[in-house]
Amino acid sequence: MRRYGPAVLLLLSGAAILRISLFSEVYLRYVQPGLRPFLIASGVVLVLLGAVSGWRSARDRANHSHEGHSHAHGPRVALLLAVPALALLLSPPPALGSYSAEREAARYAAQGVGTFPELPAGDPVDLTLGEYTSRAIYDSERSLKGRTVRMTGFVTREENEDDEGDDGTWYLTRLLVSCCAADAAPYRIEIREADAPPADAWVTVTGTWHPKGDLGTDGAWPPVLDATSVKRVAEPRNPYEKR
Repeated sequence: MRRYGPAVLLLLSGAAILRISLFSEVYLRYVQPGLRPFLIASGVVLVLLGAVSGWRSARDRANHSHEGHSHAHGPRVALLLAVPALALLLSPPPALGSYSAEREAARYAAQGVGTFPELPAGDPVDLTLGEYTSRAIYDSERSLKGRTVRMTGFVTREENEDDEGDDGTWYLTRLLVSCCAADAAPYRIEIREADAPPADAWVTVTGTWHPKGDLGTDGAWPPVLDATSVKRVAEPRNPYEKR
C-alpha cells in the first residue's frame, strides 16, 4: 500500500478539488467565483498526476516481482495528508460564520466623509451591508435618511464580558472576501426593534437607518438599523459579500 501512497494522495486531492469546483458550487465557501477555472484545472492536473503515478508504481512492482525483490516508497506519515483531502471530498467544511466574524475587527468601508450617488427610487431599496455601512458612517448628504432598506446576512450576537450571557444586542453580518476565506473580514450592522434569531441563522432584514455618532468617527460604528421586518431565509449560493 505504501508504494501507492503518493498516487492515492494525488487522486484524493484532485477528486476533492473537482468535487467542490466542477461538480458543485461548494468552492464559493472558500474562494471568489473568478477562481473556479483555476481550481478545476488544478484538480484535473492532480488526478492525471495521480493516475500516472499509480501506473508507474504498478509497472515497477511488476518488474520487481520478476526480479524477486521489492522496495517500499515514501514515509507512511505522508498518507496523513490524505485526511484533509478525504474531509473535503466527503464532508466539506461550512462557510465562515459568526465565530470568524467576531474574531475579526477589520472594517471595509469608504474612507473619509463625502457624498455618495443617489439611491434608486422606491422602497425598500436592496443594499449590501458594505453599501449601508459606507453611507451610514461617511455620507455627508445622509442619503439613508427617510429611506427603507433591505439587506441579507447572518446573525451574530453580543456577549457580555462579565460572563452573564448576551445582553440582547445582535448584528446582521456578512463577510467580505477579497481572494479566499483566509482574508475574510466582516461588515456588521446592529439591529434594533426586533428579537434576535439564533446565531448563524440567515435572515433578510428590512428597516430604516438609525443615526448614531458623528460622521467618520468611531462613535458611528457599528451602524444601526431599526428593523420593521426580520425574515428567516436560506443561506445564499454565495455566502460572502460582494465588493
